[in-house]
Amino acid sequence: MDAKIKYSIITVIVIVMAIVVASSMLGTSNDDDPRHVVVTVPALTGEPETGFNPLTGWGCGHMNFNPLVQSTLFKSDKNGNFVNDLATGYNISSDGLKWTVGIRDDVKFSNNETLTANDVAFTFNEARTSNSELDMSNLKEAKAINNHTVEFTLKSPQSTFNYDLRYVGIVPEKDYNNETYGENPIGTGPYVLKQWDKGQQAIFEVNDNYYGDKPYFTQITMLFPNEDSAAMQIAKSHQADIVQVPISGLNETIEGYELLEFYSPRAQGITFPYQNATGAKTTGGADVGNNVTGDSAIRKALNVGINREEIVDSVYKGHAVVEYSGVDHQKYANPNAIVKDNDQEAAKKILDDAGWIDTDGDGIREKNGTVANFTVLYSSDDQARQAIATVVSEQAKDLGINIELEGTDWDTIYSRMYKDSAVFQQSSDNPYRNIYQQYYSKENYSEDNYMNPNAYENPEVDAILDSALHETNINASYKLWHDAASTGSGSGFGPNADAPWLWVADFNYCYFVKNDIDMGPKPVMGQDYMQNICEWKRTNSTE
Repeated sequence: MDAKIKYSIITVIVIVMAIVVASSMLGTSNDDDPRHVVVTVPALTGEPETGFNPLTGWGCGHMNFNPLVQSTLFKSDKNGNFVNDLATGYNISSDGLKWTVGIRDDVKFSNNETLTANDVAFTFNEARTSNSELDMSNLKEAKAINNHTVEFTLKSPQSTFNYDLRYVGIVPEKDYNNETYGENPIGTGPYVLKQWDKGQQAIFEVNDNYYGDKPYFTQITMLFPNEDSAAMQIAKSHQADIVQVPISGLNETIEGYELLEFYSPRAQGITFPYQNATGAKTTGGADVGNNVTGDSAIRKALNVGINREEIVDSVYKGHAVVEYSGVDHQKYANPNAIVKDNDQEAAKKILDDAGWIDTDGDGIREKNGTVANFTVLYSSDDQARQAIATVVSEQAKDLGINIELEGTDWDTIYSRMYKDSAVFQQSSDNPYRNIYQQYYSKENYSEDNYMNPNAYENPEVDAILDSALHETNINASYKLWHDAASTGSGSGFGPNADAPWLWVADFNYCYFVKNDIDMGPKPVMGQDYMQNICEWKRTNSTE
């Protein structure tokens, strides 16, 4: 056989195989039903390993979003306020230990069983011991007082308990099995799981028993691309109606799609190990402490000297807003905690005054024999985090600080996070997660608890955080969360005080949305883009 013909045949075979593989990965068909919608789940979020079970993380925990199959006691309105969903209202005892919640009497599960307060109590009691990122450690007991009233008893007052009530999807007591529920979920939400082709897609159909307004879309197909390039290919081949845009695609335009941008408190930042190296070890035996980042002058200088706007423009192509404290845009934000950044002269003065001087002319400062050099770790699977680390490293050189970069896996990051800096993010609006857990002193240096990864420790801040958490008036607690960022005495978790982090930006969620899809009002949290799924519609349909 002629070599050219042979290679041509091989080329054709390879192309055909690529098309077949791509079609298999997309898991889609030529579905022309206007009331069917196809969406993607980003590769970094991924397919739920344990299935569609809220007690193991689906819809709540690390990231909160509409679980589709389940309902929650409360939901968010267009202004971000919590309003009734399964609940009819609630009240809190004067000591803050008992939360009593009324439950609707007109709700059925998708298997026609009636929802009662027993199901709600069971869900939360089960959540206390479930293997998930839900932290229900302060819940002593949930008890059904009658068919339509649940009483939650807390071990100590918790002003943020309403966030737990907001995000946990309710499961049926009689039909719940922790081993099998994720693959065969029963709920009271607007959809039911029809089919799950693991590694490819999940298909949801309308729940005929849903008590709320019936959604326009009778079927949702959720695709699970395993990498960013696959997500972009799905959009470019028009295989989905809504595709979350990976960072590599933020500058692209696709015919037939509009790029919609939704704000989210998805704060991106770099940790500064707060302790000096004293020989302390983690629970796994790794080193704790860093004599460079343990010096407040290094932390403060970087917060003042870094140009956050450049990061927004270069890394996120403008689809972000600058961030200083990690909670700048929350209702409990403290403007006094913010610093003026991109001020290299002020940053250099901080370092000079603290004794960090370049004595040998190599461009890197030293202090008492310690070189201003430290490592920043980032997930090697995350382009955005790598880009943040790279830009910060380049900017730090102008201040006389050398930052070495290392892409690695999360197990390595968790084992080294008390010694080396790392790029992290937080996406919650719950002050218990984004302030209390992030900044409250740790009892031990655990490698399986990534909250407060830099081992920040300040007794004055701890006292304020305890007061905020145990406040019986929710609104009064906001002032205390606010104060913890900048106490007025020079301490606090903000960059103008202890500066345990270098927060740089809130990365907005961007989606390619087909021109004929109306998603209704923008969601309050960008990651929860299906928050108002029942208001979506297709605009050019005759149905």
